[in-house]
Amino acid sequence: MRKACLALLLAASVSPALAQDKTFDLKISHWVPASHPLQKSLEDWAAAVEKDSGGTIKGKVFPAQQLGKAFDHYDMARDGIADVTYVNPGYQPGRFPIIGAGELPFLISDAKGGSMGLDAWYRKYAEKEMKDVKYCLAFVHSPSSFHSRTKKIVNPEDVKGLKIRPAHATMANFVTSLGGTNVQSSAPEVRDIIERGVADGVTFPWGSLVLFGIDKVTKYDMEAPLYTTTFVFVINKDKYNAMSDKQKAAIDKNCTVEMAGAVGEHWGKFEDAGIDKVKAESSHEVYKLTPEQIAAWKKAAGPLVKTWGDGAKKAGADPDATLAELKASLKKYNALAE
Repeated sequence: MRKACLALLLAASVSPALAQDKTFDLKISHWVPASHPLQKSLEDWAAAVEKDSGGTIKGKVFPAQQLGKAFDHYDMARDGIADVTYVNPGYQPGRFPIIGAGELPFLISDAKGGSMGLDAWYRKYAEKEMKDVKYCLAFVHSPSSFHSRTKKIVNPEDVKGLKIRPAHATMANFVTSLGGTNVQSSAPEVRDIIERGVADGVTFPWGSLVLFGIDKVTKYDMEAPLYTTTFVFVINKDKYNAMSDKQKAAIDKNCTVEMAGAVGEHWGKFEDAGIDKVKAESSHEVYKLTPEQIAAWKKAAGPLVKTWGDGAKKAGADPDATLAELKASLKKYNALAE
């Protein structure tokens, strides 16, 4: 009888261990400094996943290109160099044409609502456009504009002859259409290329302008909601597929429209706070545009819609319907600029 009781006790103690999910340690990679708000957003994301998985999925965040260059982060997730990565799709022109709609000028008015609207709209397209990875969520930063060193950019024609580092493929097309020249670089390299005269200006959000030290090498700042940049979190498919259903549910619970909004809002507040910081610098001239000047910029940006549409069509999307869906989604979340 005593042996039978001991056997039952032993079985009871062993069963939970056998049923316990395998532990996963996720490498989470991004390419901005650890002092950037994205670091905390990813740390919070990892903490939420750990909690929801009962402690079986843990994550460590690797900032500042420790695991690979900014331009490579999509492929890093695809190939398993990292398990979760932060990607700017616009860093690779032509590769992710559909999500590029979120880069169109004067479209998105707010970081939180814009992130939720973009993410809710893009989910069905991500299944095809980013099929190499497990898509998690998409978001944007606050609307931003031009910052230049040598020349005040007020009207579209002022870009002619300037060398500009664009935020993404759409802004690169815009600069070219206005007679400027694009200088490609990742965000961490911007200060250096402006300081060396390789570029005359940049399209960049305000808080990050200060964080990356770009405010030390620029002078003129256009305060206008010209553009936003799209970003995504993606996950290595093999790692996700190796998880139990409970663990997958923990990941999925934190890859939602609401989480996209939380990431966008946190980053957006940081960028918005940068406007006053730049205004306080005596070496800077921050200027607004008149309604007539804004109208001129909108007119100049008009052809970008067709350029985006051509790319989306090649990817199998109906440009008119796709853009209408995005606008409806942004309107739902009170973030449509038009």
